[in-house]
Amino acid sequence: MSVLNVENVSHNFGGRGILENASFRLLKGEHVGLVGANGEGKSTFLKIITGKLMPDAGKIEWAKRATVGYLDQHTILSKGKTIRDILREAFQNMFEMETEMLQIYERMGEAADDQLAAMMEDVGEIQTILEHNGFYIIDAKIDEVANGLGLGEIGLDRDVDELSGGQRTKVLITKLLLQNPTILILDEPTNYLDAEHIRWLTEYLKNYENVFVLVSHDIPFLNEVVNVIYHIDNTTLTRYTGNYEEFSQMNELKRRQGEKAYEKQQKEVERLEDFIARNKARFSTTGRAKSRQKQLDKMELLEKPREKTKPTFCFKEARIPGRIMVQAQELVLGYETPLTRPLNLTLERGQKVAIRGVNGLGKTTLLKTLLGQITPFSGAVLLGDYLFPGYFAQESINSNNNTAMQEIWNDFPGLSNYEVRQALAKCALTTENIESKMVVLSGGENAKVRLCKVMLQENNWLVLDEPTNHLDVEAKAELKRALMAFNGTILLVSHEPEFYTGWISAVWNLEEWTTKVV
Repeated sequence: MSVLNVENVSHNFGGRGILENASFRLLKGEHVGLVGANGEGKSTFLKIITGKLMPDAGKIEWAKRATVGYLDQHTILSKGKTIRDILREAFQNMFEMETEMLQIYERMGEAADDQLAAMMEDVGEIQTILEHNGFYIIDAKIDEVANGLGLGEIGLDRDVDELSGGQRTKVLITKLLLQNPTILILDEPTNYLDAEHIRWLTEYLKNYENVFVLVSHDIPFLNEVVNVIYHIDNTTLTRYTGNYEEFSQMNELKRRQGEKAYEKQQKEVERLEDFIARNKARFSTTGRAKSRQKQLDKMELLEKPREKTKPTFCFKEARIPGRIMVQAQELVLGYETPLTRPLNLTLERGQKVAIRGVNGLGKTTLLKTLLGQITPFSGAVLLGDYLFPGYFAQESINSNNNTAMQEIWNDFPGLSNYEVRQALAKCALTTENIESKMVVLSGGENAKVRLCKVMLQENNWLVLDEPTNHLDVEAKAELKRALMAFNGTILLVSHEPEFYTGWISAVWNLEEWTTKVV
């Protein structure tokens, strides 16, 4: 059964083509991965099919009573509410359906016989939906899903204003799962989720009975949960059956076939043009030359397969620092209350350290405290000599109206127009990206601009807070290569062990230091 039909949808955004004449149907039980390079329009595509954005052309049609749950990259929570308040909102649609059902029952007494059958069918359908979605066991359902994503440990009566970015993401995902919509739409759901809860979400989605559409650059996660891939490339949407690995193989085969077909046609065009040039002036062969010209004119020329621009990352190295980069003495992290027991840490020159631990324990707080941006709750941080740190923050300001060029120039006013454009182009950003405001760039494009700023300065200490969030597969692989090649010291927060395993020298686990129950 089709839950969504999309016909001939086209859309442009900021002068850039996103989709061109796209048509598809989502069927019940399909687990869809929506993939494509940074900036190809995946998030825009999701907003179009959910009605948050009207396409320039085309038709979008949902099945009757279909419900949609949408988690995007920048969903916000209402201030002043507890986690439990937010989770109860998941059932608002069912409360409304129950009210509709009761109103139908009231009208039945005055309904004609021909209306009664339709009314009975309606209330039967509503009753089935309510029972199927656990409407009559709401509290038990909330506890089950909330505990699966670790919210029970945080406390369901906790005010959402007090939550970290990762904890907020957990609340939003939990709310969506409780809604059990006909179609679940998730945009980068594993960003800020720790490994334990990614595993829980993986199992949940593998067994999800309805449709979901997932945008994620976490390839192991995609491979586990999807059975259909939709690929956006150069405004074209293509459907593949299978997981991401199978899609990659089929897409590579399609790319090679396209290149061979183009090369074969180009050789044929050259052959015909050469024949025409040699024979059109000779009376005895002019007829054959005209025949070849007609053949050439009727030929539908293939476009040359577009080569994707790949990023090239390189971190400049500053002078060699002292042996000790930073030392923490009886350091306690926290704000109004302590987050950790007293820590004694030493980061030495050349070490590459990954920081792990479930969200909310203070990974970002640790980075900022070691950099001197936050005052310790107690204890001391001693910085070494000749430090030149390069800091990549977890998120940028969502309302940033600078263009990508202005963002670079603000920090590096001495660079020429050409130098700024060249630096951004090396990060696989197009002229259009470079002249666009940060607020309209995709999450991956935005991250590349911020990485560019770090790469333009000389560093001997890279402090990176979730740098792989939103990066596409090629950019993530290139970042890994660049970090492995960097001779300085690295302090990295990442929820992707597969990104850092094999090249880091130590792991600091905040779960061993926290005062919280993990």
